[in-house]
Amino acid sequence: MTDHPSALKNFQRQHDYFVGIDSDGCAFDTMELKHKECFIPNIIKSYGLQPVSKYAREVAEFVNLYSDTRGVNRFPGLVRAHDLLADRPEVETRGVQFKDLTALRAFCESGKPLGNPSLEAEVKATQDPGLVLALEWSHAVNASIKDMVHGMTPFPFVRECLEAFSSFADQMCVSATPVEALTAEWDEHDIAKYVALIAGQEVGSKKETLKAAADRGYDKDKLLMIGDAPGDMNAARANDAMFYPIVPGQEEASWERLCKEGLPKFKDGAYAGAYEDERIKEFLGVLPSTPPWRTKSS
Repeated sequence: MTDHPSALKNFQRQHDYFVGIDSDGCAFDTMELKHKECFIPNIIKSYGLQPVSKYAREVAEFVNLYSDTRGVNRFPGLVRAHDLLADRPEVETRGVQFKDLTALRAFCESGKPLGNPSLEAEVKATQDPGLVLALEWSHAVNASIKDMVHGMTPFPFVRECLEAFSSFADQMCVSATPVEALTAEWDEHDIAKYVALIAGQEVGSKKETLKAAADRGYDKDKLLMIGDAPGDMNAARANDAMFYPIVPGQEEASWERLCKEGLPKFKDGAYAGAYEDERIKEFLGVLPSTPPWRTKSS
């Protein structure tokens, strides 16, 4: 078995610049397919939400795709979706019996890597039914993704950007997706060759992964994270890195702009400031924090 955290520790700086790139919804147009066809059907099935499937789907899509928690790790996302679902009056009238998520909440707040290996260790140690169910759900999601998600190509201009960055920057895939799935996707489209490491959920959080990279001694104005979710931006800010957003719904235009504008500005030391601020303002404008069903009822 690959020791993923050790792979991160062994990462060596080769250039003066560093670029981290998220994968799902950022480099690849996989977010909608994975959540709508793999994650959400398994939430409904595993957690007995068939009587409120309409609302469960709406809530899970909001949490994972259409809000300021877009891109959240699967386990906190599962908890957040349940909380929002339980708070809906339409659901309360249906008398649904929700599963106990107490142990899963504790796991999410433990500071441990939020991936299957860590959860498996917790299940082995505690045999908690809530953790057992969460692990079964997570395995079912991975099986659905393996069965469903094929032939998903990178967004236009991704390859061109990676190739251009490779001439002067170290690059790393920084993702909350399992490493096995990431590697398969990046290898399938021959873009893994542009990155020094594919770091998924088993390695640690995006914040931790970027910190390990930043600790290699890059100047702050030569660190950049590319992502499609606020979590990517927060991980960048926590490590004094700059952030370039791939705006949900405007992915192709975002990558083209990066190739033609953002990348040259980054290389020339002119990215931070007004240009970055404008990109982030545009990005945050499409990701609300208030669910639409609450807006409608207010």
